[in-house]
Amino acid sequence: MKDIHKKSVLYIILSAVLLSTGGVLLKYVDLKPMEIAGARAIVSSIVVFAYVKKPKFTFSKAQVAGAISYSMMVIGFIAANKLTTAANAIVLQYTAPIWVAILSYFILKEKIHYYDVMSIVFIIVGMVLVFFDDVGGGNIKGDIIAIISGIFLAIVTISLRFQKDESPVETTLLGHLLTAFIGIFFLWGVHFSLTDLIGILLLGIFQLGISYILYSEAIKHVNAIEASVLMFIEPILNPVWVYLAFGEKPGSLALIGCLIVLATILVRSVIASRANRQDIIN
Repeated sequence: MKDIHKKSVLYIILSAVLLSTGGVLLKYVDLKPMEIAGARAIVSSIVVFAYVKKPKFTFSKAQVAGAISYSMMVIGFIAANKLTTAANAIVLQYTAPIWVAILSYFILKEKIHYYDVMSIVFIIVGMVLVFFDDVGGGNIKGDIIAIISGIFLAIVTISLRFQKDESPVETTLLGHLLTAFIGIFFLWGVHFSLTDLIGILLLGIFQLGISYILYSEAIKHVNAIEASVLMFIEPILNPVWVYLAFGEKPGSLALIGCLIVLATILVRSVIASRANRQDIIN
């Protein structure tokens, strides 16, 4: 049992590291966001389909909503990376847990706790600092798209809660296929350089395909708080790779804002996990 847990922890770490390469790989690919999204989705669809082998699509409201939101999330993340810094893009997308708390209140009728309210306040402060830093720098559009991408990620999470007795992999696969279908219309006549092709293959196979397969297998044997803490490797490493490769770094205010957002999400995850554990004991 301990060996399974150790292997699962390793899988999540590998998943987070693979996902963190998204920012730097997207910078290398000299294509428009929709062209990248479509090409990457074709590759990732093949990878995930090969893993699932016999997918079961129910086309329930939850699965369709999750697939559409997943597609919008990955497209938005690519666009954000092209318009703003990698740090801003990944950190602002990582506001998703807060949007989950808000949407859960209205959709799932779940209670919003004090730590959710406090987290929302601190995250707003962090986002305001990011926006102030980017005003006049041309990055604010990318920041807004990154936040919207985080909202779609939250909707994906909500939709998967409705499918707890089904396989969530099919929802993400459907999202990949939808993104590929949309992207095909933008790929007509596009010229791919060798660097573009290598970047697309790496993004589709490793950064998106294999990373989600590893995570879906690992989450069965790792509790939520441990998984969420380990996944923070992604938003930490993402801008590091981009800085090392391109020298890109956020401004001082944006950096402080990003750190506030990351710290808030991490602290909220720990408090929420302890609160849930206490409820189970009681």
